Amino acid sequence: MSSNSTYLQMISTVSDAGELRLELVEKPIPTPKENEVVIKIEATPINPSDQGVMFGMSDISAAKTSGTGKDTVLTVPVSAQGLRVMKARVGQPLAVGNEGAGTVVATGSSDLAKSLAGKTVAVMGGSMYSQYRCVEATACLPLLEGHTAKDGASCFVNPLTALSMIETMKLEGHTALVHTAAASNLGQMLVRICKSDGVELVNIVRKEEQAKLLRDMGAKYVVNSSSDSFMAELTDAIHATGATLGFDATGGGMLASNILSCMEAAAARTPGAYSVYGSVKHKQVYLYGGLDTSPTVLNRGYGMAWGVGGWLLPNFLAKAGVEVAARLRSRVAKELKTSFASRYTNELSLTEALQADTVRQYYAKHTGEKYLICPQK
Repeated sequence: MSSNSTYLQMISTVSDAGELRLELVEKPIPTPKENEVVIKIEATPINPSDQGVMFGMSDISAAKTSGTGKDTVLTVPVSAQGLRVMKARVGQPLAVGNEGAGTVVATGSSDLAKSLAGKTVAVMGGSMYSQYRCVEATACLPLLEGHTAKDGASCFVNPLTALSMIETMKLEGHTALVHTAAASNLGQMLVRICKSDGVELVNIVRKEEQAKLLRDMGAKYVVNSSSDSFMAELTDAIHATGATLGFDATGGGMLASNILSCMEAAAARTPGAYSVYGSVKHKQVYLYGGLDTSPTVLNRGYGMAWGVGGWLLPNFLAKAGVEVAARLRSRVAKELKTSFASRYTNELSLTEALQADTVRQYYAKHTGEKYLICPQK
């Protein structure tokens, strides 16, 4: 345990005056209860889902940083519309950071808690942009020998999301997948595990260099949404794979609708009785991200056997049950340096993560870029 009795934690607060404030607050290091452990957080990633809490509906282009060291503060203006959307969180200081990893430095008295003493563990417990974190021992995933905190920092959100997409496919009776923003860190993981598990995967990217990246990894079906022949190529890939389930990270625009249209066009290539209601096989697209903040547009040119809905990892894991979640977590631990390896664009201290210019870099969410906060830096 640190000789200091306090630690720093990142907090995001929206004021009723129309300002978002991201800052570091000093807190006392807690004493763990019977079934708890205290983790010295050494690595924690910045995921798109984290940024939703960090910045909400604020104008990052106008962000400013003041102060130095532990007194560093990022302030960002919030529009009147943004305030209306975030009304429920006005005045509430929210701790940020979904997942991370570090060393267990103190434990409660239970056998499970004590068994984790000194071990490097990963955890998805919220409030992870912090130098220390007290959590239930059952929330910890002990890393295997030779795996560091940086190796395990991103072993929950992206790996479990990728694995849960395949679980969803199986549970709902589909046999192949379509995935958008496919050159992302998560998308590359999905390519690797689908290849390993023999699952047909159609990858949608926006740029040719992203398509090359995935093909070099062994991806068989990659289509570029900026191509003039995108719809024809997507229909060909869906027909070849039989994919009737899609996961869309963009959320807005017509991409989900286009995927459903191509699924319907692919189904029409298979001889069968004509129906005014379209193909019989259910076609489903789940929106699991919001990279495109414009409205989701559906042109409904794909019969009646279709669905569009939201998909969230914690909700799926709760529905799937403890045994499924444990099986997926075990696989992540075993394949942490292969299927689920993460690469980072930059490593930041807590104060560096509050610098306005740096914030604008990671807020851009460029495909393939991922930032890591190292709270002990």
